Amino acid sequence: MDGLAYLHLAEIWETPTNQAFRGGQDTHITNNLNYSITSILPVHENGTRCQLQKTNSQTHLNLASTPLLFLTIALIANLVNPALAAIKKGDSGPKVAQLQKTLEDAGYFRAKPTGFYGVLTHAAVKKFQAENSLKVDGIVGPQTLSALKVKSASPIVDHESTDKTSADLAESSPSASARENSNQLEDKTKNQQNKPFFQEPSFPPFKTEIPAKNSENTESKSKSKKPENTQGKMTLKKTIYGKISPKSIVHSGAGLFFAQNMMYNHTITVYDRNFKLVKTISDRVNLSKFGFSKFKGNYQGSPVEAAFSTDGKYAYVSNYQMYGSGFENPGSDRCSPAAKHDQSFLYRINTETLKIENVIPVGAVPKFNAVSPDNRFALATNWCSWDLSIVDINKSREIERVKLGAYPRGIVVTPDSKSAYVAVMGSSDIAKVNLIDFSVEWLRNIGNAPRHLVIDPNGKYLYATLNGEGNVAKVDLKSGKVVDRVSTGSQPRSMTISGDGKLIYVVNYGSNTVSKVRSSDLKVLQTVNVNASPIGITYDSETNQVWVACYSGSIMVFQD
Repeated sequence: MDGLAYLHLAEIWETPTNQAFRGGQDTHITNNLNYSITSILPVHENGTRCQLQKTNSQTHLNLASTPLLFLTIALIANLVNPALAAIKKGDSGPKVAQLQKTLEDAGYFRAKPTGFYGVLTHAAVKKFQAENSLKVDGIVGPQTLSALKVKSASPIVDHESTDKTSADLAESSPSASARENSNQLEDKTKNQQNKPFFQEPSFPPFKTEIPAKNSENTESKSKSKKPENTQGKMTLKKTIYGKISPKSIVHSGAGLFFAQNMMYNHTITVYDRNFKLVKTISDRVNLSKFGFSKFKGNYQGSPVEAAFSTDGKYAYVSNYQMYGSGFENPGSDRCSPAAKHDQSFLYRINTETLKIENVIPVGAVPKFNAVSPDNRFALATNWCSWDLSIVDINKSREIERVKLGAYPRGIVVTPDSKSAYVAVMGSSDIAKVNLIDFSVEWLRNIGNAPRHLVIDPNGKYLYATLNGEGNVAKVDLKSGKVVDRVSTGSQPRSMTISGDGKLIYVVNYGSNTVSKVRSSDLKVLQTVNVNASPIGITYDSETNQVWVACYSGSIMVFQD
């Protein structure tokens, strides 16, 4: 597997207490290195060379003045003895801290430099190697160091796992018990992490077609509704850990739950109602065997979201990007059609065999997908090509591409299968796509950066999370107007709706909470704490259970 070697929640944080590197403080360098360091010290803007200072027979060097010093030392050491100088998983010290800083400058690492080479650093190095035609082994040798030194001077690229505005992240050391029991199911949350492993970008306000005064009134329109005392309502039933980094969790409608683990694990993990892992499905496929002869050998995807046929027999899984020869221009979270990023694929998985039985090409960076209730179409929003792929399920191919605008994401199909609503996150609008002639109408001025959508069973009301303003809006589909809105927490992302349409459950990514909201008046009935970075959510109508995907490496199941 080209993903992380292991990803138990307790294994995410990797700084041993006796090896912690405190970034921003002076780092000691023994005197016997003076002869090699002095000649390579960087020069200040005024032309003077940085100086080493003697203190108690040790030499101090201010890292803030020499951001590439240790990387340079490592590079020189490689020329002398590459085997000794290579940086690899498990290493620690200033050279690792500077490697992390350089990876950050190159756009591959957003964790707080700790000086310990853990799973986050390992994943960042392998991603850098893969995208720069280097041997993908996670070991930072001479070629990787040289490429990094050049790359760090290039503009920073935002990745799916980054968030410049979020709190710094950290790696730390897994406990012995975590290493021994990485696949067990656990009920306890007392050891949950305080900070997220993966981050999504926090988008700035987008330009919209509405006057500025409308967006200025958002705060006054939004009702902050205090949760009621609801002791005995939503209670934690189970917490599932393992080698997972779930971006989403989706119920098949027939007792299976698919967790999509992105490129960090290259897997889809499938669970049953007993919370047991049924199968781990690799995202590795041989595209030529599915009729795409120009792609030779095996390729990997990066599962983002899943949608199921009405009978639950098939799952359609979107892949953020593909990995392998021929996919040299992957998209990112900041992109446009002009860049002509690589197309990606939907996987069709048979839920009886749990095998990938077909792959369907769609646009660039497909994120969300949905299946029409009549099982005619599978739909996918293409983040970087700014459009919607409409796939004919019987033909297993895309039959239409509908242009929508910047950053389309959430999709919901009406109960009669005649229309699909699509949240266009780079705007304040929601598109209404006619599934008969594929024409587009618009619900305008819904709110800043709509992200996720759900619809009530009667098709009368639409609910949207507004990522740009932190609210959930209720839209009357007859009038096309917002009739209510509520603030549930920081950065509301995904939602799910109960089978009878009376309750909505919202994950608040920035608050590490889930809110239970009454749909009739958008009253927050209950808010529960969850593990770091809740990002996906699904509802099982048969058991009245809510499954929550926490991007930090767990799935939590609540009984309601």
